[in-house]
Amino acid sequence: MTSYKVLDVNDDLPIRTKGPVHSGKVRSVYWLTDEDSARLISEKGYKVPEGTELAIMVISDRISAFDCIWQGENGLNGVPGKGIALNTVASHWFKLFDQAGLAGNHIVDIPHPYVWIVRKASTVKVEAIARQYITGSMWRDYSKGVRNFCGLELPEGLTANQKLDNVLITPSTKGIITGVAEIPEVDDVNITRENITNNLAVFNFKSEDDVAQYEKLLTEGFGLISAELAKLDQIFVDTKFEFGYVEDVDGTNKLIYIDEVGTPDSSRIWDGTAYRDGKIVENSKEGFRQLLINNVPDSDILLNKDRMDEREQLAQEYVLPESVMLAVSDTYVGIASKIVGQDIMIPVDPRGEVIAILDEQYGLITQS
Repeated sequence: MTSYKVLDVNDDLPIRTKGPVHSGKVRSVYWLTDEDSARLISEKGYKVPEGTELAIMVISDRISAFDCIWQGENGLNGVPGKGIALNTVASHWFKLFDQAGLAGNHIVDIPHPYVWIVRKASTVKVEAIARQYITGSMWRDYSKGVRNFCGLELPEGLTANQKLDNVLITPSTKGIITGVAEIPEVDDVNITRENITNNLAVFNFKSEDDVAQYEKLLTEGFGLISAELAKLDQIFVDTKFEFGYVEDVDGTNKLIYIDEVGTPDSSRIWDGTAYRDGKIVENSKEGFRQLLINNVPDSDILLNKDRMDEREQLAQEYVLPESVMLAVSDTYVGIASKIVGQDIMIPVDPRGEVIAILDEQYGLITQS
C-alpha cells in the first residue's frame, strides 16, 4: 500500500459557504458568506473594495487529460505534490507580473500551498492561448495541409517542433458560445480575433480596446515567463491564460489575470538541452498525455472527440501503475522546484492541514 497521501477529493471540506461548491477537473471553489467575506477583508486588510465577494479555491492532486480524470493503483487517485506544484508556480509568476507592472490577479491571500483566497471576477469567455513553437494539435493540422489558424496564415515549409518567428495568439472559446452563426455551440473551439471584436458582449469584453489589452497582457506575460525559463534552460512552448474584470478600490473596472498562469498543466515546457539534441523532453502534463496515448489499448479513443463516451468509460476502468503516478509527480515537483528556486515539500496530511489552518487562522470551518 502506498505511503503517499494525495488530496484527490477537494469538494467536501467543511468550509462555511453561501451556496453549492463549484468543482472543476482540478480546483474546487467555495464562495464565502457575505459576512465572512466582509470579516476577512477587514481583519486581514485585503486591498479590495468593501462588499467584494471572496472564495476559497482548493486545488487537488487529481490529474486530468483528454477531458477525463485518471487514477492509479493502490488508491493513488492523484499525483503526489501536483496541486502544490501548480499553485506555487502560478503564484510565483503572478508575483513577477506584479513586479513588472503587468495586470494584477484574483488571488488576495494564500493560507496554505493547496489553497488560494480569491476575489470574484467577471470572466472573459476566451481561452487566451499563445504559441511560440509549432507542435501538438497545431502541427497535426499543419501536416494535413491547414495553413490558417484562428485567422492567422502560417507559411509553407515549417517542420515539427520548429520555433515560430513570432508568438501566435490562437484563442478558443471558454464555455459554450451561443447565438453566433460562425461559432459552433460546443466548448473549446478555435476562434478568430474578428469573432471576438464582432461579438464583444458575447465574450464579456467591455470594449474593443480591452481585446487589445488582453492580447498585450498575454504577450507580455508569455515573454516574461519565457525569459525566466530560458535562464533555467527550459523552453516555454505554448500556454493558456484566462482573464476577467474586477472593480478596483477606486471604483474603476480593470482587466486582470485569473485562474493560473505558466504551470505545467496549462503550458508546454521543454528541456532546452534535449531540444538542441533534436529530442523533446516534456516538463509538463504533455508527457502524461503522450504516456496515455502510447499505453492505452486504442489511442484513437483519446484523440477522437466523437468517441467521448468510450473515453470516459476507459478513464473509469484504466488504472495506472503507481510507478507512473510517482514519475509524473517527479516531473511536476521537479520543474516547480526549479522555477521557484527551492524544494517543494509534499505534506503528510494535506486535507488535515488545510482544514486546521482555515479553522484556526481564518474561522471558516463549520463545527459538526
